[in-house]
Amino acid sequence: MKDWLPFEWIVGLRFLREGRMQTLFIVGGISVGVAVIVFMSALLAGMQANFIRRVLNTQAHIVLVPKPEATRALRRDGSEIEAAIIQQPTQRIRAIDQWQKIMETVGNMRDVVEISPMASGSALAVRGEVSRAINLAGIDTGKYYRIVKLPDNLVLGHARLGGTDIVIGKELASDLGLTVGDKLRIGTAAGGDAIQTVIGIFDVGNRGANQRNTYVTLRTAQSLLGMTGGVTSIDVTVKDIYAAEDIARRIGMLTGVEADSWIQNNAQFFAAVQAQTTANISIRFFVGLSVAFGIASVLVVSVVQRSKEIGILRATGTTRGQILRVFLLQGAILGLIGSGVGSAAGAFAISLWHSYARNADGTPMFLLVIEPALFIASAVLATITGLLAAVAPAVRASRLDPVVAIRG
Repeated sequence: MKDWLPFEWIVGLRFLREGRMQTLFIVGGISVGVAVIVFMSALLAGMQANFIRRVLNTQAHIVLVPKPEATRALRRDGSEIEAAIIQQPTQRIRAIDQWQKIMETVGNMRDVVEISPMASGSALAVRGEVSRAINLAGIDTGKYYRIVKLPDNLVLGHARLGGTDIVIGKELASDLGLTVGDKLRIGTAAGGDAIQTVIGIFDVGNRGANQRNTYVTLRTAQSLLGMTGGVTSIDVTVKDIYAAEDIARRIGMLTGVEADSWIQNNAQFFAAVQAQTTANISIRFFVGLSVAFGIASVLVVSVVQRSKEIGILRATGTTRGQILRVFLLQGAILGLIGSGVGSAAGAFAISLWHSYARNADGTPMFLLVIEPALFIASAVLATITGLLAAVAPAVRASRLDPVVAIRG
């Protein structure tokens, strides 16, 4: 043993070496626990990232729209109600008042990353004798593509929109027999009518979106929908997607428009994400608890088995503090070694997942999120767990009466 090692290290390492079978078993148990924590954390984080990516693939984090028109009863002279039946206002496309000012105000908020105007409404796509109802979205490509990565979802053509160009979904192209370069007539209820050239076909992994969504330039949509210079919505992305609801409320109070967050629009999905997070925390807690009990039980047995040795050490002048630190050190060493082996096992399990978890077409099911912080946190957690688990055995060992311990 090296002379420069402190007394506690010399004794602690000797105890671990002499009880090597116990040491191997507890290190194995810790390793399995840490590997489970690492793999499950990466798996659940990967699932969440995959789900959120799919949900936010075709939508912004927050969408600003005009507030709904108020419904009022008919009155004859300002006080007497003339009609008891209250009807909703006539449905029509409404623009956001002073939308440029609102964009400037929201764009200056520190939580906002990107902002883009949109003019959208229902339209009819006609080719020959076949027609389909579509959602016509007019976009500023320079801004919108930083929010929704539409070019990344193209299967044919490109998305560099001009005044007479249109980008459509794969299902709509199939229904109308269209391909890149074909012409498509677009008509709207406002009387707009135009011939657009298909320059791109996209697939966002959602049949409904592929069948209805179409994209043209902002000016083209404004002209077709009869709202020159106006926009129907403003798309916003934020730094923290989980804070989108709070930011949306602040935007609504600041601007007076209605701000809908992706959390509000996908309430069931967000509840499922929260349930997954709770499950992940629960798994970590119970695995950590089982590891702690394993370490504590082994060290308690070690104290019982080495009672005479502890008594001799106490009789030869070893202080209670030194005995306490011997067993605390053993717990920390077991946790540290176990966390290292477990992290390596977890990383290996993650690599196996990436190699064998495949979709039917051979593409990866989804990538697990591997963060260095996860391994560091696991190592720290296992070491602290080992240290805390060793407290009770260490206190018991330090309180042994040397005479009683030697007599057995």
